[in-house]
Amino acid sequence: MKIRFHIPNFLDKFSGVMNITLINMIKQYPQMFYEGVEIASVFDCFPIIWNGGRVVAGYMDVSAADRLVPIYLQRFNSLGIPCSLTLTNPLITENELSDPVCNRVLELADNGLNEAIVVSPVLEEHIRKNHPNMKIISSTCKQIRDVYELNEELEKDYSLVVLDYNFNNDFRTLSELPHKRKIELLANAVCVPNCPRRGEHYRFIGEYQLNCCNYEELRKIQSGNAKIDEWKCPHMSNNAFMRRNSSLHISPKAIIEKYAPMGFENYKLEGRGNIFPDLAEQYVYYMAKPEYRDAVRYNLLCAAASAAGSGRRA
Repeated sequence: MKIRFHIPNFLDKFSGVMNITLINMIKQYPQMFYEGVEIASVFDCFPIIWNGGRVVAGYMDVSAADRLVPIYLQRFNSLGIPCSLTLTNPLITENELSDPVCNRVLELADNGLNEAIVVSPVLEEHIRKNHPNMKIISSTCKQIRDVYELNEELEKDYSLVVLDYNFNNDFRTLSELPHKRKIELLANAVCVPNCPRRGEHYRFIGEYQLNCCNYEELRKIQSGNAKIDEWKCPHMSNNAFMRRNSSLHISPKAIIEKYAPMGFENYKLEGRGNIFPDLAEQYVYYMAKPEYRDAVRYNLLCAAASAAGSGRRA
């Protein structure tokens, strides 16, 4: 029985080091973790206009991409771990497909291991045409709620389909879905059930990424005076403990006793942009056996703390 986790942040300095420590601990001390647990991928994105789901502010030109992208990806690729690019901006049209930086990032990432998570049909077609060997993941940002449409999605050429989290505890639907090993479940969703603003939020982030992907906006974010602060959602600050009270929550016990025996192997943990202590808490909760959680947490936090000092992102 495999329990494959897809975890956030290959750019964040602290979380990145913590993720590498987690990957190595699972390999070296498997007895400290639940049986079958492994890290299947790390998802994140560089500051490019195709990014979606969470804002990644700043600016990266082609020369910066050439210099930095291989460094960040190789940290995980050298361990056999794919980096999944969150190319989930829902507002991408044919006009943005020629962006030189986005295309260069994709060229550098296309090594047979890394993956692209997509929403926009035109961007998906562009990637399939120009990078036919790159695995494509269907994003939960598509918000597919119709079961017939979901079944159609599962028949398409995707390596994974990230399920809309409103299905998380709909066991009748889950039991009837085909290709369960191709489905990725969002275990620790921050959004509320049936959130009426979810699509609008994704579009706000997409527009922001298209229009504000520059150093000036990054400085505004750092000073707390940015346009992104115009979006108010009280649930975005829900921590690791608050999320466990959600009806969408999938507990580690449920994964082991219900979901994995049903055939579900893949689980996504949200957390792009979260502080590293919050992520550490989620990692130990989902992966470490209770008697080893303190030791695992200690090692993760020490690794992140040791990385302090020289900035968080490329």
